[in-house]
Amino acid sequence: MSDGVEAALHCTLVLAGLPDGRVLTGRSLAALHGVSESYLLKHLRALAAAGVVDAVPGPRGGYRLARAPALITLLDIVEAIDGPEPAFVCREIRRRGPGKGQDPCVYKTDCFIKTRMLAAEQVWRDALKAQTVQDLVADGARLIDPENKAAVARFLAAEQR
Repeated sequence: MSDGVEAALHCTLVLAGLPDGRVLTGRSLAALHGVSESYLLKHLRALAAAGVVDAVPGPRGGYRLARAPALITLLDIVEAIDGPEPAFVCREIRRRGPGKGQDPCVYKTDCFIKTRMLAAEQVWRDALKAQTVQDLVADGARLIDPENKAAVARFLAAEQR
């Protein structure tokens, strides 16, 4: 998984805390998370293209969630950043080298390693699909210490548009 997934998850969590009709700029989100604006904007564009966030244009524009936090899965965010393609790519190395079979018929079925890796990935994707940004909001309410909550709340109050 790329580093962009972490940034995207944190940004969607922050955007979930905005009042209706309010936005945060990419610059503000980058400052809050201590990452470069250009780096984060690339990921915010991917989230917008996937329909996870709305990019509001104009001088008072910024980003907000495109739908309710309970309707955005963690898989939506992962796939927006890293794409829907499988993480495991079988390159069929079993067909190379001195141990390869000479009869092409022995390769008619998928490699059993590929089969197991893709099955495991499906379990992982199903787990991400079962969790939402609303679950992250609930975790944050329980697990973020009061000092950090207050600091983020002050930042959001000052930066939201």
